[in-house]
Amino acid sequence: MNIKQILGKDFNLRAEQVDNVINLLENDATIPFIARYRKDATGGLDEIVLRDIRDRYDYLKELETRKVTVLQTIEGLGKLTEELKEKIDTCLEKTVLEDLYLPYKPKKRSRAVAAMEKGLGPLLDWIVVQTNPLLNIEDEAAKYVDAEKGVNDCREALMGAADIFAECVAEKAENREYVRSAFLENGVFVSKAKKAFLEKKTKFSMYYDYRSPVNKISSHNMLALRRGAKEGIIGFEIEADDESLINELSRREVKIAEGTVSGFLKDAVKDSYERLIKPSISTEVRLIKKQEADQEAILIFGKNLQKLLLSSPAGQVSLVAVDPGFRTGCKVVVLDTTGKFLEYQAIFPHERNKRGEDAKKTLLYFIEKYSPQFIVIGNGTASRETERFIKQDVVDGLDEKKRPVVLVVSEAGASVYSASQSAINEFPELDITVRGAISIGRRLMDPLAELVKIEPKSIGVGQYQHDVDQKFLKNKLGEIVESCVNYVGVDLNSASVELLSYVSGIKPKIAENIVLRRNEKGPFLKRDNLLDVAGLGEKTFLQSAGFLRIKGMENLLDDSAVHPESYYVVKKIAEKFNAPLKDLIGNAALLEKIEPADLIDEQTGVSTVMDILEELKKPGRDPRSTFTYAKFREDVNSIDDLSVGMALQGVATNVTNFGAFVDIGVHQDGLVHISQLADRFVKDPTDVVNVGDTVNVKIIDIDVELKRIALSMRVK
Repeated sequence: MNIKQILGKDFNLRAEQVDNVINLLENDATIPFIARYRKDATGGLDEIVLRDIRDRYDYLKELETRKVTVLQTIEGLGKLTEELKEKIDTCLEKTVLEDLYLPYKPKKRSRAVAAMEKGLGPLLDWIVVQTNPLLNIEDEAAKYVDAEKGVNDCREALMGAADIFAECVAEKAENREYVRSAFLENGVFVSKAKKAFLEKKTKFSMYYDYRSPVNKISSHNMLALRRGAKEGIIGFEIEADDESLINELSRREVKIAEGTVSGFLKDAVKDSYERLIKPSISTEVRLIKKQEADQEAILIFGKNLQKLLLSSPAGQVSLVAVDPGFRTGCKVVVLDTTGKFLEYQAIFPHERNKRGEDAKKTLLYFIEKYSPQFIVIGNGTASRETERFIKQDVVDGLDEKKRPVVLVVSEAGASVYSASQSAINEFPELDITVRGAISIGRRLMDPLAELVKIEPKSIGVGQYQHDVDQKFLKNKLGEIVESCVNYVGVDLNSASVELLSYVSGIKPKIAENIVLRRNEKGPFLKRDNLLDVAGLGEKTFLQSAGFLRIKGMENLLDDSAVHPESYYVVKKIAEKFNAPLKDLIGNAALLEKIEPADLIDEQTGVSTVMDILEELKKPGRDPRSTFTYAKFREDVNSIDDLSVGMALQGVATNVTNFGAFVDIGVHQDGLVHISQLADRFVKDPTDVVNVGDTVNVKIIDIDVELKRIALSMRVK
């Protein structure tokens, strides 16, 4: 198996492209680095394709390693034929390989193994070669009766022979593939409620009597079935056309005409299917569909996470951040324009007594002293009540020039961050709830910089994130964060350890060393200073430098996406026009006169030159969109305030393959089902709405008992 040829065919790539990508990966180049700075070598492949190539490459390498073990094992048993070796050498899927290996795999003690130990193998060998369909096989079976071996009569001898035959049928690769394909293509998932829940209304009620073709079941339904079964509310299995499958297996395995012998063998085939093949393949198919559901759910989670991380930042604004609460009060912090923590106070605005009056005084004091541009409230318990208090009792009475904008924002993951080691290291002297309020405020300034401190799956934009493969989830979400961080770029002189750890090539320890060096020697004055950082060598510098920005320093290119290895190209351009760098940067009219072909050399190709020219036109530009925010209706604070037909504005908090969840300001997100997203057919909800989008919705149904709100974004 030539892995590079397979990759070229799978991804429709030239041999040169495959060679270059594999060489870069084998030399530990990161995906963001390859995608951004090695376009000439890859032919401009983007991150998505590069990750797919890497994953397929890793899969094929693992497959090759497994093949070596399988071949050695079978050869050691003296059973490796040229035909089998050819099948193993040419197979491209792990499932096929394991099917081929199954008959030779060390077995647990089974009925067939026990029968072989009793010496009944020769009896089966005799039966399968008979040509007389009416032969009395009991006469031959009588020869194998041996009480000492545990064969007490001819019936037991025949049962043992049948067990051996059943296992042989079940272990044939072609039989397993036939049944597996039938289950995948024509099987039906069927679920029923457990007896104890038949009369109870639960979130799994729709699965109490549910059917779905295996090949059409959606990822959310698959994961819901598994969760419902795990919680003991429902049970589910795969229905198939058992009779047809058994008949086909019999046709394949029983070659003798109808009679005593064929009846014996067909009974063994039926037993093989019901006792061995069907349970095994059912488990496999459930796992296959689970893995497919995991991949789709994680893909959706990744899309949502990407949109959230790339949400528009408010930028360097001063603000007051509030972590709301009733019993323990609201934790209020003040942050300056750099996100630096200035002051904290707990207030109790919901108490109609002196503490309520003090809450108003505290907020007015903060506004007077710090002139915040925003008051930001986390969207947890008491958020709308707190928002109403701040707007009506505090802000509305202020002069318009002093009036800060009051916003409710997502606090998902803030509690996770506040209890993390990262938060403890940053604010060791502060209470956990105060750290949470700081996180709420900072995520308005720069969602990406703050949310990277939180484990991605805790941010709350996933679908069944606790049910999917956790290792796969962590890896894929980590890749999304890495991609977003490197897409935006990182300020070398202000970035946290967590943010730096996602920069291409930079490991957590080196990120710590960067911050340590910054604290000890002051800000970095140029990118080359990175080589002073302990543990950061030429290889890491190559991978990371282009994604790190240094603002306000002598070399303006250090605050751009132009890689240091390409500075000489910019120098050529400056010399061509006899212009200093500062006159070149941002001068689109001048840069348009450049002919890219004139700058190509052995080190730099046309794709790199084009990227350099585009970056020089708008250096250091933040690729994220302009900051906007939604406004909730002030007369809507709980589900009791809602009514069918009501029109509202909200924020999309989560998008799944069956619709979008929207925060309308009542502590319970509403669901816009995919059928209600638009006045047209919608295949992918992300074609219509993404996490963070402000949307207009209408209420079409309310279930107070289950706290479910159905919404519509359809105009008609």
